[in-house]
Amino acid sequence: MRDVLRAVYPWYRAGESFGLATVVSTFRSAPRRPGAAMAVSASGTVVGSVSGGCVEGAVYEEAEAARLSGRPVLRSYGVSDDDAFEAGLTCGGTIQIFVEPVSGRTFPELPDVLASLNTGEPVAVATVVAGPGEGPGALGSRLVVWPDRVSGTLASAALDRAVGLDVRGLLEHGTTGLRHYDPAGRCLDGEEPAEAGELAVFVGSFAPQPRMLVFGAIDFAAAVAELGAFLGYRVTVCDARAVFATASRFPYADEVVVRWPHEYLAEEAAAGRIDGRTVVAVLTHDHKFDVPLLATALRLPQLAYVGALGSRRTHRERLDRLREVGLAESELARMSAPAGLDLGARTPQETAVSVAAEIIAARWGGSGRPLTRTEGPIHATTAAEEHPPAPAGTG
Repeated sequence: MRDVLRAVYPWYRAGESFGLATVVSTFRSAPRRPGAAMAVSASGTVVGSVSGGCVEGAVYEEAEAARLSGRPVLRSYGVSDDDAFEAGLTCGGTIQIFVEPVSGRTFPELPDVLASLNTGEPVAVATVVAGPGEGPGALGSRLVVWPDRVSGTLASAALDRAVGLDVRGLLEHGTTGLRHYDPAGRCLDGEEPAEAGELAVFVGSFAPQPRMLVFGAIDFAAAVAELGAFLGYRVTVCDARAVFATASRFPYADEVVVRWPHEYLAEEAAAGRIDGRTVVAVLTHDHKFDVPLLATALRLPQLAYVGALGSRRTHRERLDRLREVGLAESELARMSAPAGLDLGARTPQETAVSVAAEIIAARWGGSGRPLTRTEGPIHATTAAEEHPPAPAGTG
């Protein structure tokens, strides 16, 4: 979504109205996750994607209709068995897409949202995607939430207050998804639906990029940094050896730091600059760097992944040294070492793919096995995705 918002800003600034389609919920093997977006300009230009091609044509028409009519709509798309030419998902899943007209009148907060995206300030946009046609919580009403302020309104002070508090919690974790409320602002998730007037609110969270900290300025680090940047991480390469830790050797890194690795990691943690999405790759193969660094990393509860390269012999020696400095078995169990999935990788680039694949599997709960040897849905689903909403007004 963030790339789509940046791409459409010239249309917005020129005073144009355009159609914006956003995936707000998915079920089973949907091709794109909530937050994926596609926009259609007045001239017919398209940016973004909501389905990887399955229903783009139908959504294009809906976006154009919304732009011309000025009316938002929530549509559902699933498997189409009756008509080979009817829009549907060949992957067997279901997606709900909210389509709305966007202009300076309907989304006056967009410049402020983009300013936050450009500076890395956390911001979330809460939009009513299903509910009553008029009054508080009207379809398309919007509340923009920052950690310290809000803008816009859902046309009810109680609803603004309740949604604002919930959204700040979601924003803290970078969570995007649907929430449900009654008109008074009572959250209905996990409860019996209201008899009438239930609102579905889509929260798009724009948290800062997750961080990838790569320790060890070697050729493998350059390959890991390149893949990390491709996956959307803000990449830092750190090494105590200034002769190796240079920006020219790591063009895909956002920053290259010359520091003792364990000191740098401890300072970043103390400053609150790492979180539960941060991944750490230890590539030095040198115990004088690895042991204090891993002892620091494995005692930090918020890291998403800690991986260390090295042979099995190196890893056994590493474990012995870490035990000597007092790490418990439960802490050692958090380390992925030797890092990566078993792909038979040889080169730095292949090894980087192996490590990146393990990071992805850890993030989404993947097994790392070939899909031909697994059964069931290809994409892991959350509890919310297992029970998609069916609000009034869906197509």
